[in-house]
Amino acid sequence: MKIILMKNLENVGEQWDVKNVADGYAMNFLIPRGLAIPATLKTIAEANRKKGELIKSAEADLAKVQQLAASLGDYEITIPVKASAEGTLYAGITAKIISDALLKQGFHVPVKYVKLVENIHSLGEYQILLAFDHGLEATIKVIVEPVQQDVLIEN
Repeated sequence: MKIILMKNLENVGEQWDVKNVADGYAMNFLIPRGLAIPATLKTIAEANRKKGELIKSAEADLAKVQQLAASLGDYEITIPVKASAEGTLYAGITAKIISDALLKQGFHVPVKYVKLVENIHSLGEYQILLAFDHGLEATIKVIVEPVQQDVLIEN
């Protein structure tokens, strides 16, 4: 039976692909779950149009991600934090904190792209991997330094 996939399915195909699958698989599994629709001339034409839009959107997204990855290559960002005299942080640096710090610098990097093996818990310099869609990566240097606090001296 010819169907049009409504979602990406592993080992079957990608969204808007026209596939030929077993009748039982289509009628009992794919179509009832909204994963596919029966292929007709009208739905095939619509699927081809939407697949073209999807490809254009993916190309635009790729260009955006390439530009972001190129501009972040070897970028340094400093994050001031409260720390003990020994250099231990009172609160760890997470992917969210790094993402927010990059946003303040004008780079929109969602948290899911910041790859931390574990949260940062001490002062120092760290190389952080940013893994973007389409297999693109960038490495930034995160410098964690103590907050400069003004000390008030009483007379």
